Amino acid sequence: MALTESVKDELSRVEVTTTSERKAEVSTMLRFSGGLHVVAKRVVIEAEIDHAQTARRLRTALAEIYGHRCEVIVVAGNGLKRGSRYVVRVVREGDALARQTGLIDGRGRPVRGLPAVIVNGSVADAVSAWRGAFLAHGSLTEPGRSCSLEVTCPGPEAALALVGAARRLEILAKAREVRNADRVVIRDAESIAKLLTAMGAHRTLKVWEERRQRREHRASANRLANFDDANLRRSAQAAVAAGARVERALEILADEVPEHLEYAGKLRLEHKQASLDELGRLADPPMTKDAIAGRIRRLLAMADKCAQEKGIPGTDANVTEDMLH
Repeated sequence: MALTESVKDELSRVEVTTTSERKAEVSTMLRFSGGLHVVAKRVVIEAEIDHAQTARRLRTALAEIYGHRCEVIVVAGNGLKRGSRYVVRVVREGDALARQTGLIDGRGRPVRGLPAVIVNGSVADAVSAWRGAFLAHGSLTEPGRSCSLEVTCPGPEAALALVGAARRLEILAKAREVRNADRVVIRDAESIAKLLTAMGAHRTLKVWEERRQRREHRASANRLANFDDANLRRSAQAAVAAGARVERALEILADEVPEHLEYAGKLRLEHKQASLDELGRLADPPMTKDAIAGRIRRLLAMADKCAQEKGIPGTDANVTEDMLH
């Protein structure tokens, strides 16, 4: 089951006992599912839902809280909208229900944001408003490089009202216009987890967290592997370049090279891709990394000084561009 469907299935079964919370959820669900229509000068409440259990939850709530009977019409999916859609419709006394749910104000004008009773309600009402908005038009992406929880809104005023509800829950949400649609987006993983917990999607949150951690661990392992690979490659390139310089140093100094420096130089040439630590262990008797590095450094410095006095190319003459990249 996709994460969005899983969240909606779980939220549609959350038990809410407080009347104000149920009203906040129903009003927001109707507002975000395009609930208000005028047909032949009559107000008709129509909510288009993409989840069967959500449609049943809305129908039950309208009957139990407001005493309105409604019909549910199933619309088969087409090329643009896959899967069935469920239209919850209230024709009789639609204007009365619109006033009761806050879809229209006292003067009969449509409310563009969310009803004032929700905006000024409790924190629990804000949670219920988010639950209703998500059930109507929400989505949760699979955790990957980025994660997001989004709600498509009927207009900018509704988007700002939902952002305000999130702020009351101490959750950072942003209103954005994407492809001519107003959306409220939450991208912070901790905020998404906090909201899913508050709304009641505990089972889906567990699955989402497991997938997110698995992806993060995989990404971290890949970064470490790439880092180690890059370090090994650089070490090998440095060793090859050092070998070329040592070879030139032995040519410059010829018989004038001190025996202990010559030994370190020849050890470098015999094991061109070995690290300094490995060279120290290969020496007889074994030497520390610093000791072998110090001998090679003195050998190169002595050779470069000699080359300068003779006016000939120094130890860098043998280092090619390929050895540095």
